[in-house]
Amino acid sequence: MTAPVPRVRKAFDIEGETVVLVREGVCIAFYVPLSHEVIAPAVWRALEHYRHSLGSRRLGWYVNASGDWPELDAKGEAVLRTELLDSSALVELAERPDSVTGVSFRYNGRSSELPNFLKDHPQSTCAVEFWLPIEFLEDPGPEWVRSLALELGRELPWASGHAGLALEVGAWVPALSPSLLEACMRHPGFDLPWLRTLAMCLGTRVRPPSWLTFLGPPVLEALGGAEGLRARLHSPATQVQSLSPERAVVSLGPVPEAGDLETGDTLPHYRELARVLEPWLYAHPGEWGESGGFSREEVRRWERRFL
Repeated sequence: MTAPVPRVRKAFDIEGETVVLVREGVCIAFYVPLSHEVIAPAVWRALEHYRHSLGSRRLGWYVNASGDWPELDAKGEAVLRTELLDSSALVELAERPDSVTGVSFRYNGRSSELPNFLKDHPQSTCAVEFWLPIEFLEDPGPEWVRSLALELGRELPWASGHAGLALEVGAWVPALSPSLLEACMRHPGFDLPWLRTLAMCLGTRVRPPSWLTFLGPPVLEALGGAEGLRARLHSPATQVQSLSPERAVVSLGPVPEAGDLETGDTLPHYRELARVLEPWLYAHPGEWGESGGFSREEVRRWERRFL
């Protein structure tokens, strides 16, 4: 029986209002090493599909050019469409502007119209995140989440991606760093995405394994395609599904798992995939997060938690 997802939540009462800065959830992310101009329509279609799938939950607020959070009303919808389909997009939407709820969308696009940026940041990539509340693993359930991840991925020409347990951080204040590091190291199945950093530096490298790990060119080709990858993985919990001649998804069990090193739950099937992917794993060169976050040494230890 799969262990329940640990509760890693940091909430504060501010004048009678509960504000959540850290929340466990499910993150679906894709990394596309093409220009924003090429993929903008596909990102828009994926966003519309995601919003439709949320049912009664909705993205009600967005970040404008001044860093404020206006309501996503009819005027906001027009601004959103213009920004996302414009030459270079930085888009963030959330269910609430002041508290993480598990429903949010983030996109960092890179534009070919900014040649100096591309020259200075040759490993930059377009990066997109779709967040789901942890409760969605109960209802509508993990198979629904998996299907949604695959459907969103079909819209995008990604080089890599992942879907699984993650910690959504609304505001990374220095006081949070010790508890975040402790949670991520004790429960290695929790990811801690940082979209802006990854969009600048990831290139065609891949992140550590997640419940669903999406692999495309050039890494999948180097592994011998889906068949070559499948031959290297022997855990009975692992499945490799070919999505096209160039792309595949690795599923590590029927549900995402956090693991718990204190009880001996080391997620061996995640570790097996990490060893296969090690030559292509992304290694961040500095700190991680805002306000200091994880130090260089802590980042290295966290990124190699499956190795």
